[in-house]
Amino acid sequence: MPSTGRNPTTDIRAGCTRKCDNDRHSEDALERMNIGMQTRMQTRMQIVARARGCYVLPMPLMRIPFTAPLPSPTVVPASATTIQGAVAALHAFLTAPAERGGKTVILSGAGISVASGLADYRGTNGTYTLNKTYRPIYFHEFSANHEARKRYWARSFLGWTTLNRSRPNVAHEAVANLGETGLISTVITQNVDSFHSKAHPKLKTLELHGYLRNCVCLSCRTEYNREKFQADLAKLNPTWAAFLAEMLDSGALTTENPDERRQRGLKTNPDGDVDVPGIEYSTFRYPPCPKCLKSPPEGTKVEMDSDGAWSPNSTAGVLKPAVIMFGESISNPVRLAVESAIDEASRMLVLGSSLATYSAWRLAKRAKQESMPIAIVNMGGVRGEESFLNDVSPSDTGKGGVRCALPLEEVLPALVGRLRQDAIASSARNTTFQPAPWR
Repeated sequence: MPSTGRNPTTDIRAGCTRKCDNDRHSEDALERMNIGMQTRMQTRMQIVARARGCYVLPMPLMRIPFTAPLPSPTVVPASATTIQGAVAALHAFLTAPAERGGKTVILSGAGISVASGLADYRGTNGTYTLNKTYRPIYFHEFSANHEARKRYWARSFLGWTTLNRSRPNVAHEAVANLGETGLISTVITQNVDSFHSKAHPKLKTLELHGYLRNCVCLSCRTEYNREKFQADLAKLNPTWAAFLAEMLDSGALTTENPDERRQRGLKTNPDGDVDVPGIEYSTFRYPPCPKCLKSPPEGTKVEMDSDGAWSPNSTAGVLKPAVIMFGESISNPVRLAVESAIDEASRMLVLGSSLATYSAWRLAKRAKQESMPIAIVNMGGVRGEESFLNDVSPSDTGKGGVRCALPLEEVLPALVGRLRQDAIASSARNTTFQPAPWR
């Protein structure tokens, strides 16, 4: 698709935002805005696909960011401004009697992984906050443009080492502890870092936006280990590999302090890539799908150059990260799984998410439509948060809903401690007194 020098998505959103302004930013208008934008994006994808002799099936739930300003955080109840107050409110929220078994579904976002050294999008040190020019790659760009793929894989190559070395933090561990109490049914995460599945393998985790641990072929859907793919990229790009080694030796990427990275001229983003200002990406190369190279899908061809890199003469065999890129549709099995997880729960607890993507906001809206109490712990503003808490009484202690803006790595371990105290007290009450065996 020829470039017009403008971002079509920005143009679409600008028009939709003006319409939303006329509707006074109602949530119904916001939903119409996203549906309209998703329809236009799907149409663009189909045009590109048809030009290549392919067909794109329309699918719901696309990952598209909400770019309007978010409101300042509210606090509900008023006592939740401190760790102690927030813990008391969340304790009341999680333990209140409820229908459908009384279990809570967790919806987590990038904010829960900040303490692991990863960037978020909208926090104080978030990508959108500090890098005003940041624009994520969209699925239709990646699928249709060889140069766009070079840029993506080059940045991902530089960022993979840091992501691969990062580990779940105390907030993830606290979620595991909450799961052990029996209060949590499922964790739905927007994150692609796999930290939830590592921290609590026994607690069901649904990865709404996929995962970076694998790559997937756009043609045959075969998945490949991302760490092994990194080694292949290093072999194809020795100059880049030397540059990466130099940055690692200097500590530019090994530090978990985002401020230090920026001081060294690096911009890190939540999806595991690194932007180095002034660098040229056109020399980067990436391999084709091994399965498609050996046996191309009918009607396609897959070629590689003398070094083993994917050739622009190919019409298939493109590998992408196994994540849902912006503008890409979430698969029906995942969509149905997350919707079922919400329908089977009694409450929703949102952790570290601004709900800025339609796919996540829609899930919170679904919970609200089912009259489920919602608790939100997020340092920044949350899209449409007033609509999720407008029916909570000012005198409510947390049973009907909670909204606080405190660090998850402090709130969640303290909450676990409070619940453990309950368990100890309950055990003591249920212990039958046994007198000493006097003789």
